[in-house]
Amino acid sequence: MLFPNDFIEEKIKVNGIEINCKYGGNKESKIPLLLIHGYPQTHIMWHKIVTELSKKYFLICPDLRGYGDSSKPKGDENHISYSKKTMAKDMIELMDYFGFDKFYVAGHDRGARVTHRMCLDYASRVLKACVMDITPTYHMFKNTDQSFATGYYHWFFLIQGDNLPETLIGSNARYFLEEKLKRWSSKDAIFKEVFQENAVNEYVRCFDKQSIHGTCEDYRAGASIDMSDDEKDRNKKIAMPLLVLWGNKGFVNRTYDVLNVWNEYASDVRGKSLDCGHFLAEEKPDDVCKELIEFFS
Repeated sequence: MLFPNDFIEEKIKVNGIEINCKYGGNKESKIPLLLIHGYPQTHIMWHKIVTELSKKYFLICPDLRGYGDSSKPKGDENHISYSKKTMAKDMIELMDYFGFDKFYVAGHDRGARVTHRMCLDYASRVLKACVMDITPTYHMFKNTDQSFATGYYHWFFLIQGDNLPETLIGSNARYFLEEKLKRWSSKDAIFKEVFQENAVNEYVRCFDKQSIHGTCEDYRAGASIDMSDDEKDRNKKIAMPLLVLWGNKGFVNRTYDVLNVWNEYASDVRGKSLDCGHFLAEEKPDDVCKELIEFFS
């Protein structure tokens, strides 16, 4: 079992779809903590930190639409069904289901982009937020150069139409997924020590034809409707306290002055790099726990 035995897994109807999530922990905690995973993973990515965090917080760990065991709707022409506005609404309705009017949230990778949008659209609901190993989508696309296109080649590959990425990834989905885990983690990391075999098997199990399509749609939305939404809100800053964590051996650290970039998009920013690559919660779980508990407390 990757999660504690007392955690419950349930599919919950929200926003016209079903969101799969695991939840459990300290039921006496006044404010719950929503944990949102990134690509190409599922809620399982939090498995190394949920036991410790659950001592202090009631945790809700969903699979985003298109990922894991959540619904994987077919993409639409304008990619609205996978826009970050839509995905943020999924999360808000999920918290409504549990009866939580206000909450903390931490997101990694694509989950951090959903978190960013949630902070803008639902500022009265989010008390504090943490984003892990990203800078804003709008900033990244607007500052694209050869280095970015090389390091984040998948952003440009996954947005291609006519089922091009779906077809190529589908020919060897396990290879593609594991290659991403290896490529984005620290070069010093030993794969089997960082990524437990049963966790990787879960990522692969969920990376089926429908999920490959849904995750491509997530990126297609990022390059289209999300950019339009971000353009409209360019002068709107995240109001609540924001913690930014990133790996000092990853692309984000090499490419951006991370805190200065986030200061352009949020009013109350603090954060630091951790000694790892992209997958903070699996590469440096103790450090992530420490930072989250200190910030949310």
